[in-house]
Amino acid sequence: MRPFDYHRSEDRGGAVKTAAQEGALFIAGGTNLLDLMKLDLMTPKHLVDINRIGLDDITETDDGGLSIGALVTNSDCAADSRIRKDHEVLSRAILAGASGQLRNKATTGGNLCQRTRCYYFYDPDMPCNKRKPGSGCSAIGGANRIHAILGASDACIATYPGDMAVAMSALDAQVVIEGQGGATRTVPVRDFHRLPGDQPDKDSILETGELITHVTLPAPTNARHIYRKVRDRASYAFALVSVAAVVSMDGGKIGTAALAFGGLAHKPWHDPKIDDLLTGETPSDALFDKAADILLADAEGQGQNDFKIPLARRTLKAVLREATGDRS
Repeated sequence: MRPFDYHRSEDRGGAVKTAAQEGALFIAGGTNLLDLMKLDLMTPKHLVDINRIGLDDITETDDGGLSIGALVTNSDCAADSRIRKDHEVLSRAILAGASGQLRNKATTGGNLCQRTRCYYFYDPDMPCNKRKPGSGCSAIGGANRIHAILGASDACIATYPGDMAVAMSALDAQVVIEGQGGATRTVPVRDFHRLPGDQPDKDSILETGELITHVTLPAPTNARHIYRKVRDRASYAFALVSVAAVVSMDGGKIGTAALAFGGLAHKPWHDPKIDDLLTGETPSDALFDKAADILLADAEGQGQNDFKIPLARRTLKAVLREATGDRS
């Protein structure tokens, strides 16, 4: 690990100001960043500890939703009675990820910013455009079993590894961000992460020194919440394919539908055309096939990960059958 300056902030304004320095990064739980620093893959000059600035509460919003502070741990978020009751897909997704020990340290803001688990990103001896822009992508033509089938580019086929953000995408959560001088902006979580394009080293829309302060959830709806994660072992494994679904029924038809997908792309994947197709329709196997057709219209395997295409179809259809009670 390389030397760095350590700053302990006592308030948000001070933290944001300190983080504006070149080479500065925030640290809270550190469950991903410290590993990357030990491997010399991320080398901040300044580490800004934000554990004493508050932002560790879950509060109700004026419109009936919830505001989750960026420093709320994953364990506390998943266990919150309001989230378990009204936003169950989020609790289920968090509990499907990592281990109990990691969830006790990992935070809401940090979880959104975790980096890919691409083998080549973690191997400093191999070319990786995400780690070193312009060096190449070893996963293309290499070991790519866990890699993307949607939204990839010639520069990068890595996937976003998280579960929490996939559920937040289905819930249409919003990310509140604070920048210099107290300026804030709110971004849908669906737009927070980036596709790789020709800049795969940039994972999100965060600018230097910007701090995630909260994630807000809208008012709950009378819908069924499902999170299904397909992985190589029952626990402590990243998703090969995951589906988060928030679906309501109205007189035998689908009243509303919001679905998001993990393990398929460089970001949690949401396609509004799928939600639009399902809404107002009678559940059927043919309808679910059409939804899968939309999801996978531009899917492209890389050889070892070709299996993800039929796996994503089967997982989506199974989730829709469960969500709608359809047995066709």
